[in-house]
Parts: sequence; C-alpha cells; structure tokens
Amino acid sequence: MSRFDGYFLRQLLVLFGFFTLVLVGVFWITRSVSLFDRVISGGQSAVVFLEFTALTLPTLIRTVMPMAVFAAAVYATNRLSRESEMTVMLATGSSPWRLARAVVLFGLVTGMMMAAISVFLRPASVEQLEIRQAEVAGDVTAQLLNEGEFLHPADGVTVYIGRIDLDGTLHEVFVSDRRDPANSVSYSSSTAYLVNNAAGINLVMLDGVALRLDKDGRTLSSTLFQDASYDISALTSTGGMNTRSLEAIPTMELIRDREAIASAEGFSPGELTDELHQRFSWIAICVAVGLVGYATLMLGSFSRFGLWPQILGAFTILVLLEGVRGFVSPFVIDEPGLWIFLYAPAVIGILISCLFLAVAGRPIWRRSRAEVAV
Repeated sequence: MSRFDGYFLRQLLVLFGFFTLVLVGVFWITRSVSLFDRVISGGQSAVVFLEFTALTLPTLIRTVMPMAVFAAAVYATNRLSRESEMTVMLATGSSPWRLARAVVLFGLVTGMMMAAISVFLRPASVEQLEIRQAEVAGDVTAQLLNEGEFLHPADGVTVYIGRIDLDGTLHEVFVSDRRDPANSVSYSSSTAYLVNNAAGINLVMLDGVALRLDKDGRTLSSTLFQDASYDISALTSTGGMNTRSLEAIPTMELIRDREAIASAEGFSPGELTDELHQRFSWIAICVAVGLVGYATLMLGSFSRFGLWPQILGAFTILVLLEGVRGFVSPFVIDEPGLWIFLYAPAVIGILISCLFLAVAGRPIWRRSRAEVAV
C-alpha cells in the first residue's frame, strides 16, 4: 500500500468507528427504554437489564454496520475531494480504480468484523438471551418480591407484600386466589417466607387467616392458622424453554444438520436456508456499500456544483439495494434452491460501483467535465 492508501484507510476506519458508535447509541437508547421498563416492572434488578442489553448488542451492531460502512465511505471521500486531496491524486496520474484499493481493503476489514458478528456472536447471544428470558419469565420469586404493590403474577391471583426484611422475611402478606370463580380464597398473614424445595415453590404464611367464599352456598368461612403453605409453583411460566428461534441456531448446525433441525423443530427447509445465507450475505454487503459510496462520489469529482447530488444518488442506491434484499427473501423461503439470489444486492452494488469507476476513469469524460466546469 502507498502512503495515500494508508492515509485513506485510516480515515475510513476512524469514521467507521465513529458512525458505528453513534448509530448503536441511537438505536440502543430507543430500544432500552421499553426493555428497562419491562425488566424492572417484572421485579428484576438493573444487573439483569445490563445483561439483556449486552446480549442484544451483536444484533444491533449487525443492523447498523452496513450503514456505518456506507456513511464512512461517503464522508471520507467527500472530505478528501473537498480538501482537494483526491483531485491532486487524480492529477498525478492515479485513476479512480487505483484509489479504490483502500476502499476495497476497508470493505474486507469490515466484512471480517461482520463475519465474526453475523456467523458466530449473534447466534450465540440470541440463544443465551432466549434462555435468560425464559428464566426471568419463570422467576416468580422476583415477580413477588416488590414492597407495597399489588402484583398479579397470574390471571385471577393478586399478591401484596407490605415489607421485606434483608433476611427474606415477608411482612403484611395478602394473597387472593380467584382462579376458581365458584370457590375463591384469600389469605392474610403477618409473616411469611418463600421456600423453594424439590416439590416446588411454596409461600409459607404464619399467624394469619384464610377466607373462603362459596358462591353456590352463598357462605363465607374463615379459618385462623398458625402456619399455612400456599403452592405458587403453578404461577411459574416455564413454557417455551424447549424451543428456539431461527436466529439462535448456531451456524455450523445450520450447515450440517438442516434436515434434522427441520424435522425436530418445525422449521421449513426454505426458512433454514434463508437464515443461513442471510448471515453470509451481510458480509458481502459491507464490501458493496463501501464501494458504492466511494464510486458514486467519484462521478462528481470535477463538478462545480459539489458532491451533494452524488451523495443523494449514493443514498438512493443504498435504499434500492436494501429493497432488493427484502424482495428476494420470500422467494428463497418458498424455494430454497434460489438461495443465490440472496447475494444479488451485493453483486449489483459491486457491478454498479465498477460501472461508475469505469465512467469516472475515462480520460475523455474527465476532460469534458473539466472544460464544462471552467
């Protein structure tokens, strides 16, 4: 690499890091508000929120990386052109093809980053996130340990705890079970404990009263007790722990055992094929969008009107490529043999870039543009 190639590449990498940080921050703030409310309202601590946030970062980074690559290529090319550095390099005999080496290397570096995230990190993080979400959804203890609030861990069940000591002792406990409309029961006790054993989770209440309403007999009976055990295991939501989403399936398992996954977990062959090749297509799209951003701006190197029309054109191409990605995916799901079309956006982007570079590198075209500018 020449000194200019190294300089150009450093500019691209620094801007890529900046735009990635900004975009991840914006998307993270948008998503974290609802996630924080959902986690904290479920009785979980801030540590669980931070854990969930960390597990969603690979998915978030994969989403914003192509945009950051494109923005870095456009911004760096525009700045070098505005400061006449690109013009000087072209005047000394370097062609747009020659100057594109740094952009191609930049695309390959970001593509390797995307490969690590899309192929390995994201499936592992999604799998762990689903496991933790199932555990949190089934953690009835955390749902109940909220002081001074009327909680509804299940339909027809209301729980109130007045105070919780540091040793786990519950005070001023009230439980209303209306799951059987004809025979509802309410418990009230001064002290209680949550006991987790092999039989399940039990709320052991001391020195209280049980009120039972018999609607058919129109009677209300009360029973004083010294201790009573209320089974809350049924309130634990454990459904869905044996299932996983497509995004959580490891890439190597998708490559080797698609037929076994389809028969065991109910996914269609098209869905599995689409998910597998989508992961690899994200790698190619990083190279393509970087080249598109650079090559489109090279068309305006000699325009006296600046590069804003080219920037708008590059953004339009980016939107069209993303539209093609969404358009071909349903066809692959219906017909797995068409998986090659998932790479069409990247191929189209690279071909468009090559066309633009060929046009920008024609001496006759460049000379005529220079004369018009004068």
